[in-house]
Amino acid sequence: MSKGNTFEDDILKLIFNATGIADLADNDATSPATNLSVALHTADPGEAGTQLTSETAYTGYARVNVARTTGGWTVASGSVSPVANIDFGECTAAAGGPITHFSVGTGVANKLLYSGTVSPNITMAVGVIPRLKTTSTITED
Repeated sequence: MSKGNTFEDDILKLIFNATGIADLADNDATSPATNLSVALHTADPGEAGTQLTSETAYTGYARVNVARTTGGWTVASGSVSPVANIDFGECTAAAGGPITHFSVGTGVANKLLYSGTVSPNITMAVGVIPRLKTTSTITED
């Protein structure tokens, strides 16, 4: 079963832009999340995983928070992309395995909302700064 095209955008706007869906869903009024946490992974965290599952641990790595607004994410035609490149910390030592996946979550309790592949994979080495470009997309279908 699929969603209607307009509703796909509505769902993505609710999650990524904190925009309510008229007569159906509102953004949390008491303490809504203002950012979404983006993480990098060395393997697929899977649908049962969390943002900690297979999360990279290279020296210099930290998750990046992206504003849960239209200034942080662009929603169009059933997909969402970051407004600006998402740059992670530079690898300064202990590179670890290649980056194969990314995830978006709440950061609280490491709750995973979406995950997907990084293509091409990012081979880690000292001096590498992993980047998810504005062409990176999450599709709701």
